[in-house]
Amino acid sequence: QVQLKESGGGLVQSGGSLKLSCLASERAGPGSSYDMAWFRRGPGKDREFVVWINYNGERTVYADSVKGRFTVSRDIAKKELYLEMSSLKPEDAAIYYCAVTWSNLRLTNDYHDYTRYNYWGPGTQVTVSS
Repeated sequence: QVQLKESGGGLVQSGGSLKLSCLASERAGPGSSYDMAWFRRGPGKDREFVVWINYNGERTVYADSVKGRFTVSRDIAKKELYLEMSSLKPEDAAIYYCAVTWSNLRLTNDYHDYTRYNYWGPGTQVTVSS
């Protein structure tokens, strides 16, 4: 079982930057040997895929909407996942969630499918002013 907790959300000005963190802890399992992702849900919107990162941090897949502006990384030793966001837009405002999957989504291109993720954090709010 994996427990996740996001942090770092807040209010930022359009064009500004923000860094989110997600701390993972496990009661049992492979430690940090799992793929992770960031999703977000804006007001009145569906859950939206943001980025996926594999178990060792060497591979990533970004949503077109954030590619070039957001950067995902992870610290394996600290069991932390990060999302560095820059050039923020009002449409980036959302609750951001980190998630864990036991599946190898690279094989099926299912990174965007939230049903393939096994654990979720409670989310952290990002607000972007115009």
